[in-house]
Amino acid sequence: MQEVPAENYMPDQIQHAANPFYKGYFKSEELLGMGFKSVGENVKIAKNCTLVGLDKISLGNNIQIDENVFIAANSGPLSIGDYVHIGGGCHLNCAGGITLSDFSGLSQGVRIYSVTDDYTGFSLTNATVPKKFKNVKIASVFLGKHVLIGSGCVILPGVQIGIGSSVGALSLVNISLKEWGVYIGVPAKRIKARSQKLLELEQTLLLEAKMSKEYSLTTL
Repeated sequence: MQEVPAENYMPDQIQHAANPFYKGYFKSEELLGMGFKSVGENVKIAKNCTLVGLDKISLGNNIQIDENVFIAANSGPLSIGDYVHIGGGCHLNCAGGITLSDFSGLSQGVRIYSVTDDYTGFSLTNATVPKKFKNVKIASVFLGKHVLIGSGCVILPGVQIGIGSSVGALSLVNISLKEWGVYIGVPAKRIKARSQKLLELEQTLLLEAKMSKEYSLTTL
């Protein structure tokens, strides 16, 4: 096999160049030509993810999507804001539409469903059955700014999670949640208020990012 010069690698590829199990990330420059609806700056998507329906996926700035994430957007849109992280092994079914607002995050193994079969027994289920025999629920899912979803959580169709709320690991979210709360359980219940200190940190980060960009432009 012909050896690729180290200077052709991006920094993370240099670090893992000798590891055959690490596939690396696609960056914004590569993603721009893949057919996404939109791609912002500093976007990273792991190369072993599965994404379907690229033309319905909008990507903001400063996004990282880690290994083995499955996104099905072939029949509904996905909108991802700025500063969003999706941890490894997440599953997003976007048939009814999914929005991940700025500074939101999904820890590993989160499942978000904007479509689901009827589990009551009054209809047939699963993807092999014609639509006329099924009673499918399709409804959008919305995560507000600074929403944090813990590992292994499941979010069902129609759920809206208000700004600043967090959901603990292995919780089931089957109804909408109000803003600035900490929720946990099956089903998820509010246990306390969440601090809004992070809003100050957001403003500091955005200001520093703006100043850095302006400095870069003046040094060109």
